[in-house]
Amino acid sequence: MTTTDTALPSFAEIRAARARLHGVAVETPLLESASLNARYGARILVKAETLQRTGSFKLRGAYNRIAQLDPAQRARGVVAFSSGNHAQGVAAAAKIFGMRAVIAMPADTPAIKTGNVKALGAEIVAFDRFRDDRTAVVQPFVDDGMVLVPPFDDPAIITGQGTVGLELAEQAEAANARLDMVLVPCGGGGLTAGIALALEAMAPQARVWAVEPENFDDWARSLAAGRIVANRPGHASLCDAILTAAPGGLPFAVNRGRLAGALTVTDDAALAAMRIAAEHLKLVAEPGGAVGLAALATPGLDIAGKTVAVVLSGGNVEPALLARALGGAGCE
Repeated sequence: MTTTDTALPSFAEIRAARARLHGVAVETPLLESASLNARYGARILVKAETLQRTGSFKLRGAYNRIAQLDPAQRARGVVAFSSGNHAQGVAAAAKIFGMRAVIAMPADTPAIKTGNVKALGAEIVAFDRFRDDRTAVVQPFVDDGMVLVPPFDDPAIITGQGTVGLELAEQAEAANARLDMVLVPCGGGGLTAGIALALEAMAPQARVWAVEPENFDDWARSLAAGRIVANRPGHASLCDAILTAAPGGLPFAVNRGRLAGALTVTDDAALAAMRIAAEHLKLVAEPGGAVGLAALATPGLDIAGKTVAVVLSGGNVEPALLARALGGAGCE
């Protein structure tokens, strides 16, 4: 069935999600650095979702989805597939509700993320991200009655993530900042869609850009084609948190008429952005979470004199990779 505008999640649902998340999710700060402003010749505001519970924005959508399950569904538990951050969000939300959680995770997921999921009490089923169909991996658990909590293709997930945009708009207004542009790390598109919906209502002048890794430019190509276009096989990236086969159907329906476009950044640029976050903001970011910051240097992107918000979406990074970023090898 074709998704229509009447079926899309709404700003009212984002407000309802915020009420559910009150006291559960952290209202993360919107940070500003004079040195960053000088570096880019613009007013740069950074939404620090690295400081969220579980180290990324993903708790918001996962909790919003699980909070709306009825008691019988909660008794059967939840299952999800994730490269790590959604896994941690689902595991944390399930723990809050005292539920069983099973997470299918790629075998190459950074150990810090699998370790965190296990520490939250969830069970892990490993799969090959390039060879296996992740939906097929979780299907036996769904057949047994567990509830699937998808990473992005779900209205409750999108509206939960949309609370990032709601907070961002309020915080920018409190800082006397009129947003011109917002740069959002984008994999399946749930965070981008939620933020686009929130800002359409609260800061309609702001142009929202999706940011994705080089060779994983499915959003750029899909927006240009007006239809969902999958990523080309055979590529790899350090930005594991935002590597998806193709845009989600529901996020694409939301984003196609609301985004200014999509930008791509290299792995080296993401590593450099991790170092910039540490040096200027004293924040730890993972590569996929830092791509929005990396996109500030995109050739041809006109940010001079403008107010630009960047979502720093996650900070769950292996120590060795963080050391590589901070050391500067390959980061210039």
